[in-house]
Amino acid sequence: MRQLQGRGYAPDLAAAAEDAELVRRALARDGDAFRTIMQKYNQRLYRIARSILRNDGDAEDVVQEAYVRAFTHLESFRGDAGLATWLGRITMNEALGRLRLRTQRPSVELTAVEAQGTDAEIIQFPLTAKSEDPERTMAQREIMQLVEQATDNLPEVYRVVFIARVIEGMSVEDTAELLGLRPETVKTRLHRARRLVREHLDKRIGPILLEAFPFAGKRCERMTDAVMARLGLSD
Repeated sequence: MRQLQGRGYAPDLAAAAEDAELVRRALARDGDAFRTIMQKYNQRLYRIARSILRNDGDAEDVVQEAYVRAFTHLESFRGDAGLATWLGRITMNEALGRLRLRTQRPSVELTAVEAQGTDAEIIQFPLTAKSEDPERTMAQREIMQLVEQATDNLPEVYRVVFIARVIEGMSVEDTAELLGLRPETVKTRLHRARRLVREHLDKRIGPILLEAFPFAGKRCERMTDAVMARLGLSD
């Protein structure tokens, strides 16, 4: 980590200080500190586990186990890497262990796992904005499901990078540190992942785009009522 810091990859100092304080409080058995850590990193760790396992229930179980393992050995956290990276690595190890049990293989390396042939399960991410228009809401949900399916269908080595960089919004350097890769490798895998996602969406999104810019439901009624009122024909 010191070498990375020398190259300009130092974590945000304020975030690092906040995490260090949370760890100090957690070591003192402060329950609020444990809760804050989990609320802060739940989504990231879940997405990491889900990117490996492609199963909602397994991913949730893995995150719980990762927290138990991390909190039980919290004194081993030295701050050489950020708390998010430390927790992320523990979660990845737990997820890969679960994957080994599932596939009954003697070993599973992150760089060697191939895309699995089972049907992808879909993470139901919340929509970013509420809509009173049911047609638009349905179209947004279908597009979101297509993106999630395209992500789930990525080969393992690309999917984890795509989740970390695009969905979780981690930097190239943080992703490289988390996965033990060179930044150049992260960029290459992200480029290929985006190309595969685009190819998947190109094949699937056409029928949904036919429903784009819907003008029905409440919007249609609202405009019709307004015109009728202006014509003096409203009830």
